[in-house]
Amino acid sequence: MSQPQERKFDLKHFRAISNAIATYEDFNLLATHLVEGMCRTFKVKGASIMLLDEIDQQLFRVSSYGISETYVEKGPVCAEKSRSALCTGTPEMIHDFQVDNRVQYPESAAKEGIVSMLSVPVKFREAVIGVIRIYDDKQVDINEEDVESLCVLAAQLGVLIECNGLKNFVEHIKMSMDTLPPRVRGQL
Repeated sequence: MSQPQERKFDLKHFRAISNAIATYEDFNLLATHLVEGMCRTFKVKGASIMLLDEIDQQLFRVSSYGISETYVEKGPVCAEKSRSALCTGTPEMIHDFQVDNRVQYPESAAKEGIVSMLSVPVKFREAVIGVIRIYDDKQVDINEEDVESLCVLAAQLGVLIECNGLKNFVEHIKMSMDTLPPRVRGQL
């Protein structure tokens, strides 16, 4: 029987990450810092943040760390085949990429040296809008309370993503309104 993994997040770390999510102006920089920080904190091979394209039902990478470009660009990641945290809305573990039928590209994972993965859903309310994936070259071993902390941080990330999407939508509306002739704008 294995010994429980020690916690990596304490309140100080959790507060600092939460503050970063709430205050970063640049989402891409935030995502880059989050995946790098996860790798360093949990001493794992790599991590990625991927968002769901609801129209194409595919995941696209926002940021990754510790994973080669070859692996990142291996092909489209279909949400339907991904049968992990995307479908269940709960964290899921893939213990062995070579035998789990949820893995879409096992050969690429073997070449990359990936053995296991923890997948944490990024949610806005109840809608799963992406995943945080933590990859390792051995069995991923993360304390259950740290997994719960990752779920809370992923939910905060989901709120930020949704807020940014709404902000972009409003900006597009404003730009469209500015292109209308003044007589039409006066009628609205």
